[in-house]
Amino acid sequence: MASVNTNYSARVALQNLNVTNKEMETVQNRINTGLKVSSATDNGAVFAIAQSMRGKVGGYGVAMESIDRAISIVDVANTAAAAVSDLLNQMKEKATAAKDTSLSTAQRAAFNEDFVQLRDQIGRIVDNADFNGRSLIGEDSEDLTALMNDTGSSTMTITATSLALSGSTISVAGDASFSTATEAGDALSDVDDSISALNTVLARFGSQANALEGHKKFLGKLSDTLEAGIGKLVDADLASESARLQSLQVKQQLGAQALSIANQSAGILLSFFR
Repeated sequence: MASVNTNYSARVALQNLNVTNKEMETVQNRINTGLKVSSATDNGAVFAIAQSMRGKVGGYGVAMESIDRAISIVDVANTAAAAVSDLLNQMKEKATAAKDTSLSTAQRAAFNEDFVQLRDQIGRIVDNADFNGRSLIGEDSEDLTALMNDTGSSTMTITATSLALSGSTISVAGDASFSTATEAGDALSDVDDSISALNTVLARFGSQANALEGHKKFLGKLSDTLEAGIGKLVDADLASESARLQSLQVKQQLGAQALSIANQSAGILLSFFR
């Protein structure tokens, strides 16, 4: 029975159209954002898991930044230590040559002048071998700690080693020089000790740099894996959503047409009074 007070058909048509419009809104949001779960209202459990994984990815990013800084500091220290090693080898040549007792005083003095210049160059290298204000080989350098995981609970310590003159590694005195063959021999002994100790430092810096690089690669792969996992949880299938949108658009047009027809049904009652 038709009624002007209650148009049941129009109400049903309107409800169906509202459902279609709601579905279209959801699909359009997925297409716009590329996400099928963009907030907790879409799927609370999945959103919570994704947020937790995003937090880990962010933490790994911080750890990789910390490792990058550490690698740069170690690289500077390693480069400087290699330069010091080269200078020590040159100083060894000068001291060895000055041990020759057949040299004149002037000839030995010339070797000494070169020796002193090389000695002073070591001091300048050590004083300026820093990255962003941090040095591993300066006289008062401190150990460096790099973050190795997303929470900072795992770290790697790079031990600072002073390469300053008259130190535990470079035993050549800051005023080392020679004027006799005997003094040249003493200087040579100090240089040899320094070269031996420095080789150990170079090996350690190289190993630590490799360890940092290796762990950075691991964190990068781990971060990529988590990103892929997040994508599987929340990313929308755009091809599927596009097809669904076209279907809903047709459904929306049909629903609007059905509502229009239902609204016109009450007008049929007027024909009974003509």
